[in-house]
Amino acid sequence: MRILLAAATAMACAAPLWAEGDHGLTIPSLTAEVTPEAGLEAWDRLHEVFTHPRCINCHVGEEAVPLWTTTHGANPGETRPHGMNIHGGDSRVGAEYIDCGTCHVTSTRPNTTPGAPPHAGLDWQLAPLEFQWTGKTPAEICAQVRDPERNGGRDGAGLIEHITHDAEVAGFITWGFTPGAGREPAPGSLQSHLDDTAAWVAAGMPCPGDPLPASAPTEASE
Repeated sequence: MRILLAAATAMACAAPLWAEGDHGLTIPSLTAEVTPEAGLEAWDRLHEVFTHPRCINCHVGEEAVPLWTTTHGANPGETRPHGMNIHGGDSRVGAEYIDCGTCHVTSTRPNTTPGAPPHAGLDWQLAPLEFQWTGKTPAEICAQVRDPERNGGRDGAGLIEHITHDAEVAGFITWGFTPGAGREPAPGSLQSHLDDTAAWVAAGMPCPGDPLPASAPTEASE
């Protein structure tokens, strides 16, 4: 019995934390051979997600004002400051003014009511200031995402864990792909986003403007 318990404990400790939990995702390999060119293609798709309104509208700067992007009416696609003078404050949750949770409740239930304040399984909030994406170039966003000092201390495996944990709690990334009635989802799916993240990590997290590694010299033909 002790041997079985010891073996079970060893297996549990050996398993990567980001592989645990009920996230419903297939985790790709981070050691697959992915060329820098393919990694940049994966980054382009990641950038499309990051700069989609479902994501970037809460990744704002020091002004701490979330954004709205209209999906219907006279000016569909128009982005403007959140209505009702909403301000995230230094807390990024509106604690100094009106807390985000006043309207955006914490719930894992699907968003099914058109026009209702969206909700997720995490307390609604702006992204931390160091995660600002508004006004940034693709290269600047890429450099931030791969920098542990500016991405929450995450390496490549940590970025994967960030996505899978979000899926477990029905968080903001998950909501971005399934925002509910009346809202355009981010491009792709949570699984394709995970796949692209893994491919980008496996390729060495290349960013636009990075020097590509020199090709290996070929032997001269006789």
